[in-house]
Amino acid sequence: MTTTPTAWTGMVSVDDTALAVTDTGGNGRTIVYLNGAYADQSHWKPVIAELGAGFRHITFDERARGKSKTSADYSFEGTVRDVDAILAARGVTDRPILVGWSYGATTAVHWARRNPGRALGVVCVDGAMPYGLTGEEGRERIRKLFRRMRFILPLARPFGMAAKMSADEHAEVNIEINELVAAIAPVLDKVVDPVRYVLATGANLGAGQEEMEAVRRSLTPVLDRNPNITVYAQVESNHSKILRKDFRAVADAVRETVLEAETK
Repeated sequence: MTTTPTAWTGMVSVDDTALAVTDTGGNGRTIVYLNGAYADQSHWKPVIAELGAGFRHITFDERARGKSKTSADYSFEGTVRDVDAILAARGVTDRPILVGWSYGATTAVHWARRNPGRALGVVCVDGAMPYGLTGEEGRERIRKLFRRMRFILPLARPFGMAAKMSADEHAEVNIEINELVAAIAPVLDKVVDPVRYVLATGANLGAGQEEMEAVRRSLTPVLDRNPNITVYAQVESNHSKILRKDFRAVADAVRETVLEAETK
């Protein structure tokens, strides 16, 4: 006899920190949502509302984001470990769908690559594309951007748009993810689970229209090489507003992932 997972909100201890987690429970297919680099779980509310109670929705705040505690480790490897910790803590036994936005999309595909067949599928929301600012020039550009924003970051934190980090720590997280996405093509080439992209078309903070178009075009060679990876939708919003304005496209990509799995 299987036990229906109950709704739960609380803290999950991981390494030297504790992560704020919300689990809606229920017997529906599990979806694990992975946030943008400095975002909190509140950004997923429109997607969750659109998908409804037929799914089990698990959201959480990464280290130093939202209601989670600070840590001595804000590395990408720590972020990937946190996914395993959340799945274990919430007793997820089915194959979850990973839905990641921006930084979270990169987390999702790396986790799927390391755990082939364990996810039902991945939905990447305007992230995990093989393009990044690298080298000393790129690193300095990122550091300058966050130094200019250092007085704004504490004001943005209550809105789920900044972490409980210094401007320099914000910058180092951004530098690392840029280097990871610049080298992500071999990871994407080896992903065996279905991956669907929902791509924005607008410009973004710190990157103009032309640069963002180049970022999204970088995905084309990967699509040609790996039939498991497709672009599900291109939407009108920009990177920052995609979950608020085009949440239906994200929800539809999740539904399509389930439908494909059920018809195989």
